[in-house]
Amino acid sequence: MYNISTALFPRSTSAAIGRRRLFCESLCSISSSPWWNTNKTSCFRSPKLKPMASISTEAEEKQKPWLLVGLGNPGNRYSRTRHNVGFELVDFIAEAEGIAMSTVSFKSAFGKGFIGDVPVMLAKPQTFMNASGESVGAIVSYYKIPLKQVLVMFDDMDLPFAKLRLLPKGGHGGHNGMKSIINHLKGSRDFPRLRIGIGRPPGKMDPASFVLRPFNKEERQEVLNLHLACTMRNFDYLSKAGLDAYNGVFLINQLDFTFQNGLEAIRILVQDNFDKSATFVNSAKPLQTL
Repeated sequence: MYNISTALFPRSTSAAIGRRRLFCESLCSISSSPWWNTNKTSCFRSPKLKPMASISTEAEEKQKPWLLVGLGNPGNRYSRTRHNVGFELVDFIAEAEGIAMSTVSFKSAFGKGFIGDVPVMLAKPQTFMNASGESVGAIVSYYKIPLKQVLVMFDDMDLPFAKLRLLPKGGHGGHNGMKSIINHLKGSRDFPRLRIGIGRPPGKMDPASFVLRPFNKEERQEVLNLHLACTMRNFDYLSKAGLDAYNGVFLINQLDFTFQNGLEAIRILVQDNFDKSATFVNSAKPLQTL
């Protein structure tokens, strides 16, 4: 089976290599300017004119990087579990945009790069879920990132499996990672969040046990009948991807399909605005309902 992240949604290898090379160059440069405003010899893009003293607050905020945080628990024991779906989405974004997650800073696996022309930082707190705020609060404070440019991605049992929901703000909803982040942001809830549906535990299973279980085979690999695929409005795009067709069925990874929708939503969010991003992702249908 072809991986949908490389086959269904082709990526530019040369662009990714170029970004990684430039990222490495930026680590070796010495500059008093923020990494997102340095010139192309030490970072990623051409220099910008120094803003005037009268520049608006909105313009200043746009020059700040976005912080994209995925929540989870460190270590192989928790890898690919439902509670770590935020980590997986960050990894998906990093691969798609050619951002190396090779640094450990602020108690996080950490990477810097660009989505389009917009500077972004990717973070996966390594503090364990319940103390995620220690990492996020430190990054926000150090870089003085406006809270409306801090996006947190995390698992949500109140959403059906693979459903995404982008919200501009809100409470923690009983999620301990979100609770920790709110506490370390001085009680503020005014930051966007991307909720990733993992479904409800079956029967009377303890929710704490459910979130620490891996996704099952059916969730990791959806089977789509070829006849149904032919009726999909984006079938022309699917057919170009060279997906694995065997005995009349398409095998498509549902989670990767969901992560691709999340990636596109984040691209719209950081390069355009929240409303367009929310309209796109909140109305997106899961793969099996297309």
